[in-house]
Amino acid sequence: MTLPTLLSSTADVRTFRAASRDQRIAFVPTMGALHNGHASLMKLARERVGADGIVIVSIFVNPLQFGAGEDLDRYPRTLEADLKVCEREGVDAVFAPAVDDVYPGGEPQVRITPGPLADILEGAVREGHFGGVLTVVAKLFGLVQPDVAIFGEKDYQQLALIRRMAQDLNMPIDIVGAPTEREPDGLALSSRNVYLSPTDRQVAASLSRALRAGQAAAAGGAEAAGKAASAVLAEVGIAPDYLVVTAKDLSQPVPGEGRMLIAARVGTTRLIDNVSLTIGG
Repeated sequence: MTLPTLLSSTADVRTFRAASRDQRIAFVPTMGALHNGHASLMKLARERVGADGIVIVSIFVNPLQFGAGEDLDRYPRTLEADLKVCEREGVDAVFAPAVDDVYPGGEPQVRITPGPLADILEGAVREGHFGGVLTVVAKLFGLVQPDVAIFGEKDYQQLALIRRMAQDLNMPIDIVGAPTEREPDGLALSSRNVYLSPTDRQVAASLSRALRAGQAAAAGGAEAAGKAASAVLAEVGIAPDYLVVTAKDLSQPVPGEGRMLIAARVGTTRLIDNVSLTIGG
């Protein structure tokens, strides 16, 4: 295997991108602490551009998307191990900049305003979070200039907002959502899973069980799906931040294709998950 080219600055990215002008580029933005879920995004990126294309992964813990009291300082930073994951998946380049390289003037005065979709669900709990996400993604898109960008469906609201940003700002990038990778017991893979104690880890699997129960009951309508999922959570004493059934665009649920989303604290760790479901009439 060939080691990925390590790009440590925005200048490195521009130089690398200029030399790749005639090749299709797939981009996988991450915050590092890479696991098999991230690896699945890299595989999909390679499929999208083929053997002759280029896959670029960014590793950057973005301070703009962390609020007061959140886990910015303790968020795992494992660059050496992350580079091995990228090497194994045949990534061509890894962009791993310092904070002052991405934000050379300190906190940016000009930011992306994410709109009303950012005020619900995660946005209602984490004020300013999605503005920070979209601002850094827009900066990364401008630097990398990818043809396609891959994001995991586990962060479904984030994916919806990035798609909307690309549409509203006429960004010529194909935004692709990749299915959530899971542990054998159904727990969605997440960098934050390392914070779970053994006992909490067993309880956390109830989130995916609740979602599956909601899927199974969705033929009876959105209310039936929500009640079935809530019953599973109640059995283990989980009181979610939210448990909602919506249309796939996160508007009001209607019969047809929809989404169930959940966020809850297990011990000291806040987890999110979601599944698609077919809502009955």
